[in-house]
Amino acid sequence: MTTPSKFRNVPKTAQARILIKGGKVVNADHSFYSDVYIEDGTIRQVGKDLITPGGAKVIDAKGMLIIPGGIDTHTHMQMPFMGTVAVDDFYQGTKAALAGGTTMIIDHCLPSKGEPLMDAYEKWRGWADPKVCCDYSLHVGVTWWGDGVAEDITALCQEKGINSFKMFMAYKGIFMLKDDELYKSYSVIKENGALALMHAENGDVIEENTKKMKELGISGPEGHLQSRPEDVEKEAVNRSICIASQAQCPLYITKVMSKGSAEVISKARGEGKVVFGEPIAASLGTDGTHYFCKNWRHAAGHVMGPPLRPDPTTPGYLMDLLANGDLQVTGTDNCTFNADQKALGKDDFSQIPNGVNGVEDRMSVIWEKGVMTGKMDASRFVAVTSTNAAKIFNMYPRKGVIQVGADADVVIWDPVATRVISKDTHHQAVDFNIFEGMECHGVAVVTISQGRIVWEDGQLHVTQGAGRFIPRPLHAPEAYNKILIRDKVNQPIKIEREPYDGPIWTPDGPQAQKYVPKGAQSSPEEFNGQRGASSKSSGRDLHKSGFSLSGRQHDDTVPHRSTHKALAPPGGKSSIMF
Repeated sequence: MTTPSKFRNVPKTAQARILIKGGKVVNADHSFYSDVYIEDGTIRQVGKDLITPGGAKVIDAKGMLIIPGGIDTHTHMQMPFMGTVAVDDFYQGTKAALAGGTTMIIDHCLPSKGEPLMDAYEKWRGWADPKVCCDYSLHVGVTWWGDGVAEDITALCQEKGINSFKMFMAYKGIFMLKDDELYKSYSVIKENGALALMHAENGDVIEENTKKMKELGISGPEGHLQSRPEDVEKEAVNRSICIASQAQCPLYITKVMSKGSAEVISKARGEGKVVFGEPIAASLGTDGTHYFCKNWRHAAGHVMGPPLRPDPTTPGYLMDLLANGDLQVTGTDNCTFNADQKALGKDDFSQIPNGVNGVEDRMSVIWEKGVMTGKMDASRFVAVTSTNAAKIFNMYPRKGVIQVGADADVVIWDPVATRVISKDTHHQAVDFNIFEGMECHGVAVVTISQGRIVWEDGQLHVTQGAGRFIPRPLHAPEAYNKILIRDKVNQPIKIEREPYDGPIWTPDGPQAQKYVPKGAQSSPEEFNGQRGASSKSSGRDLHKSGFSLSGRQHDDTVPHRSTHKALAPPGGKSSIMF
């Protein structure tokens, strides 16, 4: 990495006051040259030629960009999965995040089948709180449906600051929900003002395709890709949007990996549906041709679900949609496994633990593939790496913006410096990097988290447990502004009309309904008798007369006609009218 010399002689002390001078502030909506003053973890002043307060550390950012710290919307630190545990724990993973310019992660708490959601949440907090080096929050998985799940969702929303819940249409028998369970989940999530997240792949089709691959003798990583073709992702995205729309629940599609699924999201947004799309660093920076590499370790290192797509134009296409607003945010799905862990599936691709790296490299990969190609400007880069996530998950303007009052999560970004990504130099625990050898422009030269310098001159200055859990309010405006209005104006319509009083079909033929005066009520026996439901015989009772002393007759409701045509009178047909 190329680092300007002016950053090399700055003393590395614990700071309560920091003044960044001479840089260009870049927010999602505009950019401007300004100084930024930080005190006690908060941005206190933004303006030109600020006076240096006593005791403040001064950083000369001339020629640099001052941007909000990145927010990685999708990580899995030390996640137990497929018989092993991800090697990047909350300490190692958040250290790496800070080195790459990401100052907050949103990790996934995924209960086992039958495990109460609240218990899983407490377990994940127990893992994370002592280790995190940066701020974090949690998505909680709805990985099963049954007694207590709806109550736990409500409690997590109301008591624990959780406003997003993750569901799966894949991983059958582990995390996968059926369509009716998805609808129930969406409904409870909507009632609480939270956001539904979806891993969209058709798990039933994947299971059958996996059997087919094995029958054909395909056991390597290429079988993983071929058992999960693009249509399987696209169909599930479309179905999940449809079900969420019926429940009027805002939806967030995680890991957009294919052109087809991106197009479905774009089309749904064009139709007014509240849905967000999250491509990840992997789908934007590399492709699925690696699954056919003859080096098993290299191919297995790219195994993730949904898989990377072999069409080499896919990353550029997804970047186009991200730049133009059809897709909104970027995460990484950082879930890392070493070679010996991946080798659990050396003879069976379906047993290879799914997951790749990205938490450290996301910002540089998106700058290289998005900004350096001219597809997006610096403000859009800030939007898709930080601001949009802060808005969708209801942390804005505390996070995702350089302005007075915001958390002092700030990155001084060199737009022209370069770094070469490699497993030999990254700060993650994993022994593989899917971006190996990629040269990227755009480097975090200083990272400030909670008002303290944690990355500078290529060195980390972090403390385990220094990160905070960030609770997130419900009813995020970005997700719910339109939904709440639609709830008022799009109520189901009930039509008031006169009841049907014509004949009703029975197995013995249509039967006339018994006359009931308007405003009167019939007994349940009469009601059932009209339909032959409570009587063994639906024939006419000859002991009953149609004559009434009240003057009312059974055919009073039949309109009178002045003439009748006898179609077959005694003695033969006639056309005479009476």
